[in-house]
Amino acid sequence: MLNSIIHIFLALVMPPLLLGIIGKTKAAFAGRVGAPFLQPYYDLFRLLQKGSVFSTTTSWVFRAGPIVALATTAIAALLVPFGAHTPPISFDGDMILYAYLFALGRFFTMAAALDTGSSFEGMGSAREATFSCLAEPTLFFALITLSRLSGSFSLSSMLINISFGVWLSNGAALILLVGGMFIVLLAENCRIPFDDPNTHLELTMIHEVMVLDHSGPAFALIQYAAALKLFVLGAFFVHLALPYATGNAALDWALFIISMLELAVVIGVVESAMARLRMVRIPQLLVAATILAAFSTLLVIR
Repeated sequence: MLNSIIHIFLALVMPPLLLGIIGKTKAAFAGRVGAPFLQPYYDLFRLLQKGSVFSTTTSWVFRAGPIVALATTAIAALLVPFGAHTPPISFDGDMILYAYLFALGRFFTMAAALDTGSSFEGMGSAREATFSCLAEPTLFFALITLSRLSGSFSLSSMLINISFGVWLSNGAALILLVGGMFIVLLAENCRIPFDDPNTHLELTMIHEVMVLDHSGPAFALIQYAAALKLFVLGAFFVHLALPYATGNAALDWALFIISMLELAVVIGVVESAMARLRMVRIPQLLVAATILAAFSTLLVIR
């Protein structure tokens, strides 16, 4: 029970901090002081205090988009183990639910953008649909590989089973999987080199263009859902790249928090060292991620 409470507490409180660390890291590389680590929290509170403006051309779909996006991501957060601890929800086959929860949230975000009747937001929805179709196979190949290694169809058993012993016996497959999943982590969270969450340049916007018409509390839900998605997919990635299980509950929680903070720093470094890719290059990188994950699956299937 205590582990479940800590799990939910971290999922509620920690996601915006990752965005703050990424921003601070990028500022350090640029020679600036940058915004405070807690700036994302301030932004969310400010948005919650504002009013929302809804176009007369929109329907309930536009209002449901942010709510469904946050709800699906929150449920996904309950399926992924944080550290070496079992998540609050775990059952055989939950890995399929985990994958399609993100798909459902993405669908409603795109539907809300299309509901505005804006061709500009329709362009962003088309890009989001295209790139997500290229990113999803990598995730499913990863789930197949982990299921094969663990002999389980439960996300909890699949990720907690990853240990240094598994790395020693299947290191090549896991290295390929880590590479592919890191690419998907950046793509699914609209980070550089795929997208820039801070840009407002029409020709390069993907995710941000879909939420231009949202305001106030609705936009706060979208921002928090994006931070939570980064946290959940980051937890998945940390299990692959930095497996550990000390047997001490408190130490395992501390190591998980430190690992997530390190991941935020790594993302900040990548965004500082790379420029955004040309639009035509994005599918090529996503296909490369799928190939890496597919070869990982082939290596573990005997």
